[in-house]
Amino acid sequence: MFTGIIEEMGVVKAVDRTLQGCGVTILSKTILEGLKIGDSVTVNGVCLTVVGCGGMEVKADISPETSKVTTLGALKPGDPVNLERAMRLGDRLGGHLVTGHVDGVGTIRSRTQEADALQIMLEAPREVVRYCVPKGAITVDGISLTVNEVTDRGFRVTIIPHTAKVTTLGIKQVGDAVNLETDLIGKYVERLFPGHESGEQPNIKIDRDYLHKRGLI
Repeated sequence: MFTGIIEEMGVVKAVDRTLQGCGVTILSKTILEGLKIGDSVTVNGVCLTVVGCGGMEVKADISPETSKVTTLGALKPGDPVNLERAMRLGDRLGGHLVTGHVDGVGTIRSRTQEADALQIMLEAPREVVRYCVPKGAITVDGISLTVNEVTDRGFRVTIIPHTAKVTTLGIKQVGDAVNLETDLIGKYVERLFPGHESGEQPNIKIDRDYLHKRGLI
């Protein structure tokens, strides 16, 4: 489990591709503290298992499935990547609960400077947009962000100067692809509604009795 608070930007040193998948070597510093083989890290929002670490390098394997459904399949040497170690019990949850399991790949459609902030509009798959709500949480390339606006085809987020400086969103351009993960809580809430399998809109009243019967209170 992660928080979406990026610890550092690393740089891809090497990508070794085989028929079984590929291995990536990333130059980093901060996340190496206390890191060991078998630990989980997110790379641009994708949860990977550390298979090697030492010096200033972290190594992880990327499966064919992960390469296909995320942007990691397009990584190349020199690419900057957002990195975060798995959270520990007792840590401050500065962002929101993030699993590192990407729901879809989105595309940056516009970047607009507004005062000292950057407004970014993203186009997203339907299965991602359905979980987006204004002022709700979304993970973009591993970064916990607040959804400011939702449209039929995507959503808008605001990037403050600090986030632009310490993550890849500060250098991403229009047309670039990003990994998206929606709010975990929203998925579980939907699962409780009758008719969720068919995509029907439920016609129920959520009150204290409803929550009590489902063990939520």
